[in-house]
Amino acid sequence: MDSNGASHGLIQWHGTTIVGVKKGGKTVIAGDGQVSMGNTVMKPNARKVRRIGEGGKVIAGFAGATADAFTLFERLERKLEQYRGQLMRAAVELAKDWRTDKYLRNLEALMIVADADTMLVLTGNGDVLEPEGGITAIGSGGNYALAAARALDPYEDDAEAMARRAMQVAAEICVFTNDRVTVETI
Repeated sequence: MDSNGASHGLIQWHGTTIVGVKKGGKTVIAGDGQVSMGNTVMKPNARKVRRIGEGGKVIAGFAGATADAFTLFERLERKLEQYRGQLMRAAVELAKDWRTDKYLRNLEALMIVADADTMLVLTGNGDVLEPEGGITAIGSGGNYALAAARALDPYEDDAEAMARRAMQVAAEICVFTNDRVTVETI
């Protein structure tokens, strides 16, 4: 990888913006649908946000390689089963595995996961981060969505409206983000 994080000689799939907002008793994760390879949009309507776990009590969104993200979704679901739906415990155990397992360590993805009580960002470095202020974002347009959501926070009481507007802002700025948004709310 070079200093910009690009691997040379490999086809790189880019794009995604995922935003998480926890406000007013609601937690929302929203994500765009664009999958890009280089300058080409390969798919405009990918579903990068979904419900997982028993009864769909956990929502998760991913940024990164799609196959890697599905592997992580499956692993997180198994951890949720193992730890009886305790998201924090399941996330910590997944992060440990992700960091130490030779196969998992090569997975290139980030995740925002949430249940009714907790919202977390999971990384391949073993990080389990609880966002300050109940707002977080990942992916190529993540910084734009994060800035928009933080700017809206004092003025918007509805978590879903905030997430949708933040995604709209990111889609207007980031060429790897589109306006085909999937939203899940707990």
